[in-house]
Amino acid sequence: MLEERERKEPVMNPFQKNESKETLFSPVSTEEVPPRPPSPPKKSSPKICGSSYPLSIAFIVVNEFCERFSYYGMKAVLTLYFLYFLHWNEDTSTSVYHAFSSLCYFTPILGAIIADSWLGKFKTIIYLSLVYVLGHVLKSLGAIPILGGNVVHTILSLVGLSLIALGTGGIKPCVAAFGGDQFEEEHAEERTRYFSVFYLSINAGSLISTFITPMLRGDVQCFGDDCYALAFGVPGLLMVIALVVFAMGSKMYKKPPPEGNIVAQVMKCIWFAISNRFKNRSGDIPKRQHWLDWASEKYPKRLIMDVKALTRILFLYIPLPMFWALLDQQGSRWTLQATKMNGNLGFFVLQPDQMQVLNPFLVLVCIPLFDLVIYPLISKCGINFSSLRKMAVGMILACLAFAVAAAIEIKINGMAPLQPGSQEIYLQILNLADDEVKVTVLGNGNHSLLIESIKSFQKTTNYSKLHLKTKSQDFHVHLKYHNLSVHTEHSVEEKNWYSLIIHENGKSVSSMMVKDIENKTTNGMTAIRFINTLRTDVNIFLGTDTPISVGEDYGVSPYRTVHRGEYPEVHCKTEDKDFSLNLGLLDFGASYLFVIINITNQGLQAWKTEDIPANKMSIAWQLPQYILVTVAEVMFSVTGLEFSYSQAPSSMKSVLQAAWLLTVAVGNIIVLVVAQFSGLVQWAEFILFSCLLLVVCLIFSIMGYYYVPVKSENIHQPADKQILQGEVINLETKNTKL
Repeated sequence: MLEERERKEPVMNPFQKNESKETLFSPVSTEEVPPRPPSPPKKSSPKICGSSYPLSIAFIVVNEFCERFSYYGMKAVLTLYFLYFLHWNEDTSTSVYHAFSSLCYFTPILGAIIADSWLGKFKTIIYLSLVYVLGHVLKSLGAIPILGGNVVHTILSLVGLSLIALGTGGIKPCVAAFGGDQFEEEHAEERTRYFSVFYLSINAGSLISTFITPMLRGDVQCFGDDCYALAFGVPGLLMVIALVVFAMGSKMYKKPPPEGNIVAQVMKCIWFAISNRFKNRSGDIPKRQHWLDWASEKYPKRLIMDVKALTRILFLYIPLPMFWALLDQQGSRWTLQATKMNGNLGFFVLQPDQMQVLNPFLVLVCIPLFDLVIYPLISKCGINFSSLRKMAVGMILACLAFAVAAAIEIKINGMAPLQPGSQEIYLQILNLADDEVKVTVLGNGNHSLLIESIKSFQKTTNYSKLHLKTKSQDFHVHLKYHNLSVHTEHSVEEKNWYSLIIHENGKSVSSMMVKDIENKTTNGMTAIRFINTLRTDVNIFLGTDTPISVGEDYGVSPYRTVHRGEYPEVHCKTEDKDFSLNLGLLDFGASYLFVIINITNQGLQAWKTEDIPANKMSIAWQLPQYILVTVAEVMFSVTGLEFSYSQAPSSMKSVLQAAWLLTVAVGNIIVLVVAQFSGLVQWAEFILFSCLLLVVCLIFSIMGYYYVPVKSENIHQPADKQILQGEVINLETKNTKL
C-alpha cells in the first residue's frame, strides 16, 4: 500500500529542495567540457596566533566582559542608591529594582527583531550600545548631589535606567550569536570552545564588578557622602570601552545580512491558527488533529511542525517564572538583609552589597564540580537523574535557601531593639552633671512613670518604655540635685525614642529632651552625634567636605552617618584652638553619642555612649543561603536551557531564547507585585516565596512526569521526508552517482 502511494504521488514532498537538475545530476559525456574559470578565493579573516580562532572574536569577548562589568557593577549598588540617595523606602526600592530587571529581559525580543529584520547584528550592537552609554551618563549625572534636587535625580535615574535596559537587553541576543557567525563551518569544535570562553567572560565581568563597585561607593567619599556618582561612572566608562573595542574590530568581522525574524513568524503562525479555528468553529467542519493544524492554509507544514515542538517546551515554561522571582532577590531583599548584619570577617570587612559577589564566584566553582564529579557519581549509582528532575531539585534548593533567609531575618529581628507602638515612647536618661541626680518622670495626674538615681556621667542601662494617654503628651520631670529640687516640663510624641539630658546650669541643674534616631541604621553604617559642653562652638571633621558643627553650652548636633572603622584621631576646631578626639571603633549599625568635655590635666576628651548596639549577627551567616541558591541556579538554569535546546527544532532556537528570557522578566514582575502589595514583614515574605515555589515545584514535577522527551534524532525531519495526511513517512532517496 505504501509503495503504491509512493508511485502515485511522487511530487507531494513539501521538503524537496528546489534544486535544478544540473545540480542533482551531472551529465556524462565523452567530450571535454571546457573548464570553468576558478572562483576567487575567499578572503580568510586573521587568526589568533596561527590557530583556527578568528582574531575578531577577541574583540567580541573583551566587549562582553566590559559590558557585563558595566551592567552588574551598576546593578550591585542600585538598591542602596534608591534607599539612601533617593530616600525611597525598602518596598519601593525593591519594586523599582525588579521593574528594571524585568525590562532588561523584555527588551531582548526587540533587539532580536531589529537585528533579524532590519539592521543585522553588527549595526544593532553598535546603535544600541550608544543608547546604553547614554543611559549610563544620565544615571551617573543623577547621582551627583549638586545637580538639582531629588526630583531631578529621580527623573535622570529613571530615564537612564530605561535606556540601559533597552541597551543591555537589545544587544543580549546579538553578541553571542554574532561571535558564532565569525567561525567557518569546519571549525565547529573551536566555535563550541568560544561559547565556553564567552560564558566565562560574562561571569568574570560579573564577579569583578560586583566586588569593586561597592568599594567605589563605600570606601570613596565625594560630596560629603557615599560616592554613588563614581560607582555608576566607572561602569559607564567600561561600557564606553566595550563599544570602542567592538568597533575596532569592524573590518575583521563577518557581517551576515538580516535573515528574517523567526520570532515574528512563529507569533503570526500561532495567531493565524487561533483566529482560523475561531472562524471555523461550526460543528459541520471536521476537526483537526492539533490546534496548530488550522494554520496549514497559510503556512508550510515544516514550520507548523516546528511550532508544535516549540509549544511543548513553552508549556513546561509556565511554572518557571517563580524560580526567577526567588533567584533575582539576591540584589534586592538579600542585600537589604546584609545591611542589618556585621560585615567584619576578621581578615576582611565586607560591604553589604559585596555579598552578591558570592553568586558568580560559586557559579564558576559549581558548574565544573557538578559536570565532572557530582553528576557522574549519581549516574554510577544507577540513578536516572534526568534534566527535569535536576530542575525540580533546583527549585527545592531555592525553597530551602529562602527558608534559611527567613530564619536569619527572624534572628536579626530578635536582636534588634523593640519599636515603640501606639501611645508608647522609649526614654533614656543621661546625667552630665558633676554629681548624682534623682529623676522622677510624672505623667498626667502626677502619676509616676519613671524613678531613677543616676550618677555623674552615666546613663540608664536601657531605654524605658513609657505609656502615654494620648498621641502626644507633656511630661513633668522632677530633678533632685544636692539639696535642690528642679521641676521642668517636656513634650513627647508617640512611637519615638528620646534622651533626657541633665546638665549643670550654674549651681543648679536643668534638662532637655532630645529625640533619638528612630531605629537601627539599616545601611550598615554608623550614626553618631555630639553634645558640646564647652563655651565655644566646635567643628568636627570626619573626612567629609562638610564638618559637623556643634553649638556651645550643651549644643546637640544632628546625626551624621559614617562608615564602620577605627577613628583614633578626628580633627576638631574651635575659634582659637585645634585638637583631636579619639572616637575609637564605630561598628556596623550602631548609634553613638559623644559628649565633648574638658577634663583637668587631660585636655579635651570625648565621652562615648552607645545608644543602639552594633549589628551582632555576622554577614557570614548568609553564606548557606547563597550556596543553596547558587547550586539551585546551576541545576535549574543551566540544565533547563540545555534541555530546552535539545528538545526544540534548530529553527526555533531564537524563539526559545526569547521565551526563556521572558520567564526571567515575569519572575521579576512577581517580586515587584509582592513587594508593593503584600504588606508582610520581611521574614514572612521570604516564607511566602518559599511556599509558592514549593507549590510550583509540585506542579512542574507533575507536568514533567507526563512529558515524553523527544529523541534528538527525531526532532529534525530530513529534507527528503514526506508528509502525507498528517503522518510522517520516511522515503529514502536513492542517490545515483553518474
